[in-house]
Amino acid sequence: MLLYVDANFASPYALVAFVSLLEKGLEFDIETVDLADHANHDLNFAKKSITRRIPTLIHDGFALSESSAICEYLDEAFPGARLYPAGPRDRARARQIQAWLRSDLMPIRDERPTFVVFCGARRPALSVRAREAADKLFSAALTLLEGRTDNLFGEWSIADVDLAMMLQRLIVLGDPVPQPLIDYATLQWRRPTVQQWLRRPRPPLVEY
Repeated sequence: MLLYVDANFASPYALVAFVSLLEKGLEFDIETVDLADHANHDLNFAKKSITRRIPTLIHDGFALSESSAICEYLDEAFPGARLYPAGPRDRARARQIQAWLRSDLMPIRDERPTFVVFCGARRPALSVRAREAADKLFSAALTLLEGRTDNLFGEWSIADVDLAMMLQRLIVLGDPVPQPLIDYATLQWRRPTVQQWLRRPRPPLVEY
């Protein structure tokens, strides 16, 4: 099994694929793709990935990109720890959270790229639009957690990593974040499988 990730180990989507493989107890190799050099458009990689995106997983000749698809495939194809809740409603909610975090909150993603989390990049204060997006994130996260500071569904799921990742974009630079959400994101960041990603050696920062 082979997982393609970005050369800076800064992709939030590569993170969740990496964590999913570890949580399932699967053995896999890693190959990096230099997005700054547009290596994802190399014909050899493009043929495998189809969408020319990372992460891309290769398993027994089957290639799959898009992180949420990879997470669902691993959960359905392999035994072991569940990546998604067992109940259909909670499982649907976890997928809703993943889809929302990948398609919304663009001002946060623009002004707090994951280089601030994984590579120590600095950024100026949030714009009005980004603060509004942050308020939307906080409101939704507090509603979804229902007063908990451990996991979204009472037990861990891969959606917890996605939500913590979005919160960490703000936390690491000291942006105002409600304390319960700081506690939640900090707990998720301490998970051993997440720590393995955080400890990956990274090249000098090159933003793209």
